[in-house]
Amino acid sequence: MSVEKTLSIIKPDAVRKNVVGQILSKFEANGLKVAAMKMKRLSKAEAEGFYAEHKERGFFGDLVQFMISGPVVVLVLAGQDAILKNRALMGATDPKKAEPGTIRADFAESIDENAVHGSDSATSAAREIAFFFDAAEIVN
Repeated sequence: MSVEKTLSIIKPDAVRKNVVGQILSKFEANGLKVAAMKMKRLSKAEAEGFYAEHKERGFFGDLVQFMISGPVVVLVLAGQDAILKNRALMGATDPKKAEPGTIRADFAESIDENAVHGSDSATSAAREIAFFFDAAEIVN
């Protein structure tokens, strides 16, 4: 097992529901440390840039609109196998298929408003962390 960093975003639906603290508690209770965190409202350009890999997909416009609909909490999580651990904690993209006790099972309403984003690989994590954070903002 390796210590690594991953990006997580608590999406506008979860922020609106006031469950940020509960989500953070799940991360911490499962061995992930918050190495950086900020609340922000994404601009349309930021949301389009962050999700650029999905630009040609039919859901891209709706995803961008959702991500700019309210504030988000952007986090760098660190820990043993942080990427896989975070993915497991999030649960399936469709909350109806997510395991009980996962973030999406507990807090998401739909496949579109699914409470959290998490990096899916070390390559994505590095790119996504750099998108939102300068190295000096991340505690080691």
